[in-house]
Amino acid sequence: MPPITRPFPRFIADSPQDSKPYGRWQERLTEEFAKACAAHAEEAGAPLDPETLKWFPERSWGGRVYVPATAQGAEREPDESGDDEDAAPIEYFGWVSFERPEDGEPIDLRAAADYTDVTAEDNPDWRIDLSDDVIGRWRAEGERGGDITLVWGLPLVRGAIAATAELDGEVVDQAAVTDGRFTLVAVDAISGFGDDLYVEVKLWNRTMRPIASETLYAE
Repeated sequence: MPPITRPFPRFIADSPQDSKPYGRWQERLTEEFAKACAAHAEEAGAPLDPETLKWFPERSWGGRVYVPATAQGAEREPDESGDDEDAAPIEYFGWVSFERPEDGEPIDLRAAADYTDVTAEDNPDWRIDLSDDVIGRWRAEGERGGDITLVWGLPLVRGAIAATAELDGEVVDQAAVTDGRFTLVAVDAISGFGDDLYVEVKLWNRTMRPIASETLYAE
């Protein structure tokens, strides 16, 4: 076959090896994620509520394993003026990453977190609750390239068994929906190949019919 005009990376991440952490390992990941969230607590107006933490299937890229997470902020108490009484709830999102040696325990744990007050509860029209973070860069020749983006989500429609990440109709990653959650890794925000291209996430049912679609750039 001749060279292609759009050599986008496809399926660059390892498939999930563990659907979610448990036991002492879960506690260790929770500690790291809580530290990352604590840096935002004052600005967010609410600390992390660790009891609400949801872990997503891990994915590996660039020599590191990424375990995404979301959690709610603790319920905010109104101040004396009552200004916080109707404040929107906070949701934290982010990941913990580590290196996994062939022998031995995981090493070099790192965590990143952010928060938002735009949540699925306030947006009943959403069909997928998505979070994402750029974890690297893909460079082609010249000034061409894109972001390597970690995407994790919760289907808000019934029947989803798989999720795909697409660029202009081409599948660049896919994952099973496990315990109602999925994680993808895909190149996104590609420039230099004509119009800029952005990832679209789709959900699929058992008959391989698309049942939901969202971008990472909702208005």
